[in-house]
Amino acid sequence: MDKNIFMELLAKREFKAVRSILNVMNAVDIASLLSELQDKELAQAFRLIPKEKAAEVFANMGNTMQGDLIDLFTEKELKEVLNDMFMDDTVDLLEDLPANVVTRILEAVGPEKRAQINKLLNYPEDSVGSIMTTEYVDLRKWMTVKQAMNHIRQVGIHKETIYTCYVLEARRLIGIVTAKDLMTADDETQIEELMEKEIISIKTHDDQEEAARLFSRYDLLALPVLDLDECMVGIVTVDDAMDVVVDEATEDMTLMAAINPSEDTYFETSVIQHAKNRIPWLLILMLSAAVTGAIITRYEEAFAAIPILVSFIPMLMDTGGNCGSQSSTLVIRGIALGEIEFKDLFRVMFKEFRISLIVGATLAVANGLRILIQYRNPSLALVIAVSLVATIIIAKMIGCVLPLLAKKVHLDPAIMASPLITTLVDTCSILVYFHIATLIFHLSL
Repeated sequence: MDKNIFMELLAKREFKAVRSILNVMNAVDIASLLSELQDKELAQAFRLIPKEKAAEVFANMGNTMQGDLIDLFTEKELKEVLNDMFMDDTVDLLEDLPANVVTRILEAVGPEKRAQINKLLNYPEDSVGSIMTTEYVDLRKWMTVKQAMNHIRQVGIHKETIYTCYVLEARRLIGIVTAKDLMTADDETQIEELMEKEIISIKTHDDQEEAARLFSRYDLLALPVLDLDECMVGIVTVDDAMDVVVDEATEDMTLMAAINPSEDTYFETSVIQHAKNRIPWLLILMLSAAVTGAIITRYEEAFAAIPILVSFIPMLMDTGGNCGSQSSTLVIRGIALGEIEFKDLFRVMFKEFRISLIVGATLAVANGLRILIQYRNPSLALVIAVSLVATIIIAKMIGCVLPLLAKKVHLDPAIMASPLITTLVDTCSILVYFHIATLIFHLSL
C-alpha cells in the first residue's frame, strides 16, 4: 500500500476508503503503516481497523506506539483491545510500559485475566513462564472425536492455537492430539486412541532459549509448559519462540560489539542512551589496552637496536585478534545451538589447537618468505614466523576457552567475543613476540 495515498485519503476524511484498505491488509503491514502517523492520525486510523483485527494490529506495534495509543484510548476502547489480545501479548505489553499505564491496563481487564497476568508477571525474566500463554485447548482421554471437535468449536476462538490440543488428567499432561488427527479420524474414536504419548515439554523456570532450541530441533508449532509439580500451566507458541531467537541474537550481536543491550530499536533509543550503552565497555577495553602499551614501553630500549621489529607489531596483533575472534564466534554459535557444552572443553581445545597449527604454519611460511625476499634477513624471518605460530595458538585457545568458561559461571558467552578477546590476545602476542625476539637476537632488557 502506498503510504502517500493512504495519508491523502485519511486527510480528506474518506474513512470508507481507508476502512476498505485496512480490511484487506495484513495486521503486520497495518502496524508498519500506522507507525508513520502522528498521534491524532494514529488514533483516527486505528479506530477504522476492523474490530476482529484491531487487537492483532496492536500486538504487532512497537512499545512507543502502543503507549501512545493507550493514552488516546477511551476506557471502552482499551478494554475491547485487551480482551481480544492473547495473554502472552498482554504480558509482553505490560513489561515494557510505565507503572501508571500498567495500572490502567490491569483495571481495564477482568478479574480472571488480571489474575493470569499477575501470575505470568511473577515468573523470572527470560524464563519460559514469562513468555508462555495460558490460552490452550485441553481435552480428556475419554472424549470421542465428535465431542472434542464440539469442545474446540466452543472454546477455540479464545485460544491462541487449536492446531495442537492437550490431553489432561488431573491437570497432568498425558498426551497430545493434533487438529489433523481429529479431522481425519472417525467421530466415535476416543481421544485416548489418537493421542501421542511421547511428549516434548519444558518447565516454567527453564531458560527461554532452551524453548527456542526445542522448537528448532523438533519442528514444533507449540510447546507445553509444566510447573514444578509436573502439572500443565501453559504453552509457548512458535511465534513467541521466534521472538526469543531474534531478541537473543540481537543481544549477542550487541555484546559481541562491546555494547550494552537495549530493548528499544535504533531510532527509538536516544543519542544519550546510545552513548551510555557504548562508553562502559570502551572504557574497560581502553584501560586494558594500556597494559599492552606498558609492555611495549618496557622493551623500548632493547628494540631501539633493531627498529624494524616494531613495524611488525600491528600485523601480529591483528592476526592474533582475528584468529581469536574466529574461534570465539564459532564456539559461541555452537553453545547457542546446544552443539557445544562445557564438558566438551578439552575436545574443543584439541580441535582448535590442530587448526591453529595448520593456520599458523601457513601464515608463518607466507610471511617468512616475504621477509626473506624483502629484507634478506633469516633471523628476522624466523622471529616473525615463530611469533606468528605462537600467537595464533594462544589466540585460538583463548577464543575457544573464554566463552565456555563464561557459560559455566552463568554469564552470556557473547561477552567473551571479539573486543575482549582481541585485547587479551594483543597483550599475549606482544609478550610472546618480544620474548622470542630477545632470545633470537640476543637483546638485553
